[in-house]
Amino acid sequence: MSTEDVSSIFSFAEDSMKKAISHLEAELGKIRAGKANPQMLDGISVDYYGSPMPISQVGNITVLDARTLSIQPWEKNMLHPIERAIINSNIGINPQNDGNIIRMFLPPLTEERRRELVKRCQGEGEHSKVAIRNIRRDAIENIKKAQKNGLSEDAAKDAEEEVQELTNHHISLVDKHLQSKEKEIMSV
Repeated sequence: MSTEDVSSIFSFAEDSMKKAISHLEAELGKIRAGKANPQMLDGISVDYYGSPMPISQVGNITVLDARTLSIQPWEKNMLHPIERAIINSNIGINPQNDGNIIRMFLPPLTEERRRELVKRCQGEGEHSKVAIRNIRRDAIENIKKAQKNGLSEDAAKDAEEEVQELTNHHISLVDKHLQSKEKEIMSV
């Protein structure tokens, strides 16, 4: 067993942890923090001639001001399907269709709703931490297998320490993302 194998285990773990962080960033972006953000609509699909399409592919989404989003469909007949998709998505915003564009006015968040959103963010953060710890576990198992196949004990210990440092780094990144999102949600 060579150090190349250990470095491939390490780089695979690092890539996987980065993906977990990217996923967390995407999920936190979908949680609205009182400010209009086109990412809020990322998970919503519209029925486009029988096939589901993301809203961003059937219209232009713009931020008019801090609390208003507008959607300008590329085809006028898509106004009602977009409106229906937003209502059915249950994101807590009623779209207003004026026949040309759809406007979405974000109501100010209540204290109770802010706390719910923070809990949801913390849940997403916990999912990311679990994913990162599972990646660490898999990497350490692979290092132990490598040790059984001839890797020296010192090299295995060093590799395990490196994986643990990588894990600690990525878990602290999760905490930083959660802190900034919580601050964003709780600021009025």
